[in-house]
Amino acid sequence: MILIPKLTMKQKDLEIILQKVPTYESPNPFIEQYMTPASITADIIFTAFGFGDIQDKKVVDLGCGTGIFSFGAKIANAREVIGIDIDEQAIKIAQNYAEKNKEDIEFITKDVKYVDSKCDTVIMNPPFGAQKSNRWADRGFIEKGFEISKVIYSLHLTKTVPFIEKLVSSLNGEIDFKKNYLFPIKHTYFFHQKKVENVDITLLRILTKR
Repeated sequence: MILIPKLTMKQKDLEIILQKVPTYESPNPFIEQYMTPASITADIIFTAFGFGDIQDKKVVDLGCGTGIFSFGAKIANAREVIGIDIDEQAIKIAQNYAEKNKEDIEFITKDVKYVDSKCDTVIMNPPFGAQKSNRWADRGFIEKGFEISKVIYSLHLTKTVPFIEKLVSSLNGEIDFKKNYLFPIKHTYFFHQKKVENVDITLLRILTKR
């Protein structure tokens, strides 16, 4: 029996810390930039920690945005954390916040298809593919996760999970854990009609068998 160490802080305390991570200055609708809420991020980090996928592991945050998953993983005692995003402005915000808080996290501006950093765990909130111009973008993130990692934690629209399950199966992977959340999307872009819209999303823990 493997004994998984417990995180020394409470989940609510991690959530409070992550609420301070800065958001996008000019979010881009074409790559669906929505910052993952601190409450959901903290819950995912605690879940991954409980599975033994954070402590002393190398973690890559694909499509990291301003780095909320990266900071969460580092606070939860990841050995090494790399945040990668195509948006240079978002990466600069993450880098500045890391320097300000003396967090040793590497942030890199790069398209996900060119990522080659092998790791133990990928944690990501890929584009949902809700925009026509960005359709199936989450597929590329999943495929990259299979290339570089043993375990993937990934958020998806709940209605697209059957598609993701087929994709994972075709890649000889396995989904061994699911958890549903309500993701509040605030009025951010011109096409949003509500002040806040709650979207059903699902966290998947994917074993890549790499």
